[in-house]
Amino acid sequence: MPEEQVGVVVKFFAKPSVAALEITQGTIQKGDILKYKGHTTDFTETIASMEVDNQPVDQAKAGDLIGVKVSERVREGDKVYKISA
Repeated sequence: MPEEQVGVVVKFFAKPSVAALEITQGTIQKGDILKYKGHTTDFTETIASMEVDNQPVDQAKAGDLIGVKVSERVREGDKVYKISA
C-alpha cells in the first residue's frame, strides 16, 4: 500500500497519550490510517479522534497543528505517513 508523508510529530503528551502533529502536506481525516516512523518508533494506527485547539475536528490540512490520540509512544521528529488503500 502506498504511503505519503503528511506530517511530523512536534510533541508527545504521555498522560493522555496524545501526539501533537504538524501537517506539512495534504489532508488527513478521521478514519485514515497513519504510520508513525522514527528512530525507535514504527507502528500504524487508524485515526479515531483528532482536535485543533481542544476542539474536535473531522479533517486537517497542511499548516494545521493537531492532537491525535495514539496507543504507543511517539517522539519529536517522528515522521507521519498516510497509508492509502
